[in-house]
Amino acid sequence: MTGASGAAIPTIARKDHVSETPATALLKAHGVAFAGHPYTYLEHGGALHSAQVLGWDPFAVVKTLVMQDQDARPLLVLMHGNRTVSLKNLARQIGAKSVEPCKPELANRHSGYLVGGTSPFGTRRAMPVYVEETVLALPRILINGGRRGFLVEIDPQVCVQLLGARPVQCALAD
Repeated sequence: MTGASGAAIPTIARKDHVSETPATALLKAHGVAFAGHPYTYLEHGGALHSAQVLGWDPFAVVKTLVMQDQDARPLLVLMHGNRTVSLKNLARQIGAKSVEPCKPELANRHSGYLVGGTSPFGTRRAMPVYVEETVLALPRILINGGRRGFLVEIDPQVCVQLLGARPVQCALAD
């Protein structure tokens, strides 16, 4: 493409460009250093797919799960990509009678994000956030940046500092 002077106008590689999301806007507003990692999203691929595509250990790719307690109060759980949540252990640790995953439509309404692109940052509604404590011991994590096919690399302590995430022990090996 050329401009009025006939000089070439540089173009942005659209495939690697990701427009701002509520999550990245929040991170920027708080001066959080992060690196964006776009990848080709695969329906039902989850954290294992993104870890494989991006060359990361799935233990360091953190999924954001929208759940609810027995009174239908929503909450977020941050879990290793290759682990599942023990709902019983989680409920016991947070003082709930029970915890269950939200149905996708409800999760979308609570978070403001589509399932598969849920970030704990910049959610539509404030919710308590719980993080598997071993996530906090990692030097860096990849976590959803607010869009399907887009993860951000951050220091896991940001989850505690910005979200008030409370550590729990509720991981089960997949």
